This record gives sequence, C-alpha cells and structure tokens, in this order.
Amino acid sequence: QVQLVESGGGLVQAGESLRLSCAASGRTFSSYNMGWFRQAPGKERQFVAVISWSGSRTYYANSVKGRFTISRDNAKSTVYLQMNSLKFEDTAVYYCNRGPSMDGRPGSDWGQGTQVTVSS
Repeated sequence: QVQLVESGGGLVQAGESLRLSCAASGRTFSSYNMGWFRQAPGKERQFVAVISWSGSRTYYANSVKGRFTISRDNAKSTVYLQMNSLKFEDTAVYYCNRGPSMDGRPGSDWGQGTQVTVSS
C-alpha cells in the first residue's frame, strides 16, 4: 500500500510562488508516472500536471502552462510542483496522484491534499 504525503501549501498573495512536495513510500516510485490535481470549493477535481516515470516527459493543463513546473527526484521518492505567478483562481486543495496517464487521467492512489490559498 503506497502512502503519498503532500506538503508546502499555504497562503500567498497573487503573483507569489509556492513549491509543493509529495513524498511517496514504497520502493516502486520510479516505476510510475506521478501527477498533481486540484479541487476548488464546489468544483470537481481537475488535472494540473503529470510527469513520466523517468522524468523525461511532462504535460500541463492549459490553465497552468508556463507558470507551473512539475519535477521529480526518484532517489528521494518525491515529486514537486513549482508554482509561480500564482493567481486567485489557483486557490484549491492540491492532491498528489500516483499512476496518472500522460494525457491527464488520474491513477488510483491519492495523497491527503494540501491547501493553497491565493489572495487577490
């Protein structure tokens, strides 16, 4: 059973940056694509970014392209989401996901989420 633990969320002003981290338990981290999704109040969970198991490929939602960067460190079993130029509409709970497809469909394993709040 994999465990995914997100951290790094918080309250920031529009235009500022945050970096989220997701630490995974288990020895198979490097075998899986990893992704980030988010859910705003009253809305469905939506895809944000995905990175391939090797780190060689990434794919982003149009709403974050050019502002967010996903990366991973397989030696540390950790995936990151660098979020720059944050906007009010980026406010959401951000979830780490194991095994998403490269076109943004989620895998079956989720973290507990970390809150990101952007004040305008």
